[in-house]
Amino acid sequence: MDAHTSSIPPVRVAVVDIGTNSTRLLIADVDPESGALEELARRSRVTRLGDGVDAQGSLSPEAIDRVLATLAHYRAQIDAHECEANLAVLTSAVRDAANGADFAARVREDYGLDARVLSGDEEAQLSFLGAMSGRPEPGGPIVVIDIGGGSTEFVIGRGHKAGFHVSLPVGVVRMSERHIHSDPPAPAELQSLAQDVRGILMEGLAPDERAAVEEGIAVAGTATSAASIDQELDPYDPARVHGYPLTLATVELLLARLADMTESQRREVVGLDPSRAPTIVAGMILLAEALRAFELDQVEVSDHDILHGGALRLAGVD
Repeated sequence: MDAHTSSIPPVRVAVVDIGTNSTRLLIADVDPESGALEELARRSRVTRLGDGVDAQGSLSPEAIDRVLATLAHYRAQIDAHECEANLAVLTSAVRDAANGADFAARVREDYGLDARVLSGDEEAQLSFLGAMSGRPEPGGPIVVIDIGGGSTEFVIGRGHKAGFHVSLPVGVVRMSERHIHSDPPAPAELQSLAQDVRGILMEGLAPDERAAVEEGIAVAGTATSAASIDQELDPYDPARVHGYPLTLATVELLLARLADMTESQRREVVGLDPSRAPTIVAGMILLAEALRAFELDQVEVSDHDILHGGALRLAGVD
């Protein structure tokens, strides 16, 4: 749908997602009435803000510098597009870090961004809003699975309204740092990682909520990378990734293939952003365990996530 069909003019917004693993930008025109969204610019850089947070408890100066260099580039693009409103969402790594509040203040003051450290619940709600945008309303309960660098959000809802939602401390950076110390990963490390994830999911996801789910949507870098690798996309093509059906069997095959490689070999895999090579194995384990937790044979991959949710919220769309 074209974002310019409404009688109310579209709102031009910019959303920056400062995550544990990547820093991303979306600039879009949003129709406040229909929620139709027209992307004008989209950028992503793997900045690894969460490096060491699980072990050290704070954001490192090197990781902060990587993010700030990216924000300077993004700020110039926001200015060039003359955006009316902006939002910067800061998630798991900043929530967990002792110096997270100071970092958020610097983002606000130095880059003129409305930086907000989201709670896990707020992150889940925005992810659900984004994932459901532009979709027909599902019949039964649907789960949105958002695998991040430091945490994974699970949101269960009907229609476009989220119900049960939880943020669990399992993410690709956190789990990689905790369990993977060999290159390629040792089988015992993979088993330990999977067991850790399984235990956290079983404890954090209520059995009755899991049992009610009829279908799933997977958003963010692990799921979109899996769809891209499976189709051997070079370059990445959002149109072919969005809506792609990804089966548990495919995820298991991709995991076996990627876990057998060294990190340098994974960097050469067609369809995988080389900067995701260090964490993609943990991501595949997380995705497989999430599907098993909900007894799903497949999920639909969505290229619409917290960036879209933030843009809709800025424009006043619920």
